[in-house]
Amino acid sequence: MRLLPPALCASPGPARRGGVTPGLSVKAPMEMWSTSSSEKFYRIPEGKGPHSVGCTDLMTENAVEGSFLRLYYPAYDATDTEEARWIPDKEYYQGLSDFLNMYRVVGERLFHYYVGSVTCPAKSNAAFKPGEKYPLLVFSHGLGAFRTIYSAICIEMASQGFIVAAVEHRDESASATYYCKRRSVSESQEESTPNVEKEWIYYRKLKTGEEERCLRHKQVQQRAQECIKALNLILKVNSGEEVTNVLHSDFDWNSLKDSVDTSRIAVMGHSFGGATVIESLSKEIRFRCGIALDVWMLPVGDDIYQNSVQQPLLFINSEKFQWAENILKIKKLISNDTNKKMITIKGSVHQSFPDFTFVSGGIIARFFKLKGEIDPNEAIDISNHASLAFLQKHLSLKKDFDRWDSLVDGIGPNVIPGTNIDTSPAEPE
Repeated sequence: MRLLPPALCASPGPARRGGVTPGLSVKAPMEMWSTSSSEKFYRIPEGKGPHSVGCTDLMTENAVEGSFLRLYYPAYDATDTEEARWIPDKEYYQGLSDFLNMYRVVGERLFHYYVGSVTCPAKSNAAFKPGEKYPLLVFSHGLGAFRTIYSAICIEMASQGFIVAAVEHRDESASATYYCKRRSVSESQEESTPNVEKEWIYYRKLKTGEEERCLRHKQVQQRAQECIKALNLILKVNSGEEVTNVLHSDFDWNSLKDSVDTSRIAVMGHSFGGATVIESLSKEIRFRCGIALDVWMLPVGDDIYQNSVQQPLLFINSEKFQWAENILKIKKLISNDTNKKMITIKGSVHQSFPDFTFVSGGIIARFFKLKGEIDPNEAIDISNHASLAFLQKHLSLKKDFDRWDSLVDGIGPNVIPGTNIDTSPAEPE
């Protein structure tokens, strides 16, 4: 029996072994997502820290081996700058449709209708706010996701004084991604035609008879390398080296020079991205600590459990997603290390971490597990506050995030230490 990957829209519990529960239905009623001005409740939350937040995209090299990321950063307050589009290209709708086993023509229309005008509360290409050295956080998305749909987390971290590099993985685990390739001379002869074009890479489903663990382990190796590439790229920018952005945005990358605190770097991710966090820590000591949100442990290699992750590590789990086998692997990795901790958010689901939980209406969202029993804003606040407290301690930050230290120990409303999952051996019948 194959374990279905806990992806962008995976269902919790036993149903996980039967198939993916999609994040929307072809027959989804009108309240599924709301973008009308009269219903501002359905909006990705703004950052609560002292900084305004900007975001910009960076892609290097005209090849699949290059880096692709969205950068969230402290910015000057720019009232004349537009917020960034949440899902920037229609091809992402097509990829999500493939991932959710929907006809592309249906999925694209539904996504465009319900979320096509959704923006995230970060100003597109806003001027970077220099003046201090900011810690760097590299973020890894889940299976079937992409760089923009964890914006609530990334924006909060940037508002609290982090530079956040949200990587878009090209290991065929994203629902869609792309790289830019140059057109041939004949194709770009007309002046109105750009000399580069997007080459799209869509999510690859398992082939018949293919062993999932082998594929996912291979993918997580590439994902970890992409996180390390992103780290190296931002450090290049920080050192003042010239970096070519093939996306040609108006953002001034030179403004980032000497603004990264190179001694304070961490890695964070959700689900498959949580496994990527573990692999990245094992391969790159410059990541001083990591945070794994509702981690999926299947892709993690056996060698990782042999003391190859020395850095502090925080596991933040949802109540409804985890299962005994996965928790036992987490416990094996923690193994009495006081710098490795696990907490669980009561009433939360796997989708309490990506942005879909904020832009979906009530009944349908609950039915498709996009919302848990806890208010989405409260759940993400708990996760963000615990993360900030953990980062303060292990990056030696001079902030006031230690006021949330109790959350890291699982103490407080709607949070418990460790897990709600019973991992004791089953009694023989």
